[in-house]
Amino acid sequence: MIGELYERALEGRDGVEVEFEDGTGHRDPLPVQEWMALRPGDQGLLERCSGPTLDVGSGPGRLTVALTERGLLALGIDIAPYAVALTVAAGGPALCRDVFGNVPGAGIWTTLLLADGNIGIGGDPRTLLERALGLLAPGGRVLAEVMPPGIRTYTGRVRLRNGRVVGDWFPWAWVSADDIAGLAGECGAAVTEVWEEAGRWFVALNR
Repeated sequence: MIGELYERALEGRDGVEVEFEDGTGHRDPLPVQEWMALRPGDQGLLERCSGPTLDVGSGPGRLTVALTERGLLALGIDIAPYAVALTVAAGGPALCRDVFGNVPGAGIWTTLLLADGNIGIGGDPRTLLERALGLLAPGGRVLAEVMPPGIRTYTGRVRLRNGRVVGDWFPWAWVSADDIAGLAGECGAAVTEVWEEAGRWFVALNR
């Protein structure tokens, strides 16, 4: 059901929301339309990519496609087949893969992207960052989008819903810019840059 609801959102159907399992019933719209084309804040992220770049949780592939158009070797990976198909149709290479599974080119990537909150994949940012760092070539770095300072780091479960159609709960997280240095240190990495663009916050991590 997660995939079905996500695909509905990618198809432009209205009303897909993210519900948080925090006892409040809080929901946010799933911002799929923001992922369909380059958005404010993307340029600084793209400009910091160098060498072979792995876009984790690439969705419909706007960043993968943009990097390919810049002449970089790039690959998007996503667990949603429809999202991968959208990326390929737009001219970007992409595969249906789980970042915790068999990822092509492990050890060759000089940049790994975790944009659009994808640092929350799996609900355990430390485990995800350790995996991301392990996929990099020596001297490579992770570029991740984080929450603005002052917003608390969250780990928990969420689910997608569209009216009466409700998906299963799955683990998710987000990390505050206030906490990313400590998290990086736990993974044997260091934050080498923090920047803000168009109200979005990003960090670069190197091992």
